[in-house]
Amino acid sequence: MEWTRGHTIGHGSSAAVSAAKSRWSDEVFAVKTVELSKSQLLQKEQKIMSQLSSPYIVSYKGYDVTKESEKLVFNLMMEYMSDGTISDEIRKQGGRINEPLIGYYTKHILEGLEYLHSRGIAHSDIKGQNILLGKTGAKIADFGCARWIDPDERDGGAAAATIEPIGGTPMFMAPEVARGEEQGCPADIWALGCTIIEMATGGSPWTNVKNPASLLYRIAFSEQSPKIPKFLSLEANDFLKKCLKRDARERWTANELLKHPFLEEFNSKATTIQDFVTSSPTSILDQDIWNSIEESETMDFSIQRVSSPLQRVRELGLNSEELEWRWNDDERWITVRRSSSE
Repeated sequence: MEWTRGHTIGHGSSAAVSAAKSRWSDEVFAVKTVELSKSQLLQKEQKIMSQLSSPYIVSYKGYDVTKESEKLVFNLMMEYMSDGTISDEIRKQGGRINEPLIGYYTKHILEGLEYLHSRGIAHSDIKGQNILLGKTGAKIADFGCARWIDPDERDGGAAAATIEPIGGTPMFMAPEVARGEEQGCPADIWALGCTIIEMATGGSPWTNVKNPASLLYRIAFSEQSPKIPKFLSLEANDFLKKCLKRDARERWTANELLKHPFLEEFNSKATTIQDFVTSSPTSILDQDIWNSIEESETMDFSIQRVSSPLQRVRELGLNSEELEWRWNDDERWITVRRSSSE
């Protein structure tokens, strides 16, 4: 495909996302670019995306390697989503999303997760910033933390976690992930529950957090789950309880949740986003919508393999007062990714 790069619409520590246009048509798409020498994660993302095809997953368009500013760069091309992320939508809606719209988006996210899980893939970083919106609703994006789950190699359910590094965003991590035990499909369901709370409240699923280490310790070893907003309906409340079971074995699957009464109205009739919200189209040059697919910086507090994961998180939680954390309540959580060499 011959294409022309447009304005930058998102960026991370080493990757940038641009609007782009085909030279032979009017098709507009997004291109995520990183230096070829630093493109291991992006190439992994490309391999996973190239095997996916679902109306609830951001579409893969292709990839290439080009030379720009005397450097070789790797380009991953994907569908351009015109309405931003769920995090953007929360701001547009005045800080909270109404329950019918939450249900509409949740249905689409679950459809995407059910598709991924049926193909043996865990996304591993579900959150508002990684759900993109368009005319047809919500789609899952950013597969930088995604992993294949191969039952034949799991050795009773734990071996896959020792092969793939733990990744994701601490605020949305499931207890078994925070303990470094396993990061599979049930962890995506926990993260979905956290994302619903994010949509409902406009805030983080966990409150009164002092620093990342104490949060990981709290998630891993307390008996707590994120607080469910009291103003949600009984159906929404029960749905969240099914997502936020601390024992991964007790969490409902995506397929089971799609049949939950909370989503009943979306299963019984055709609905569109216009039924719940109206928004004005904006120019692609005015939008900052692709931060959700940034390649974020690695954080030093990620679970290390120099000691047992359990001991590492315990140490981080117990010794967090001694560490010099840069903490700002206004800063967003960033994705944790770790190289396999650690």
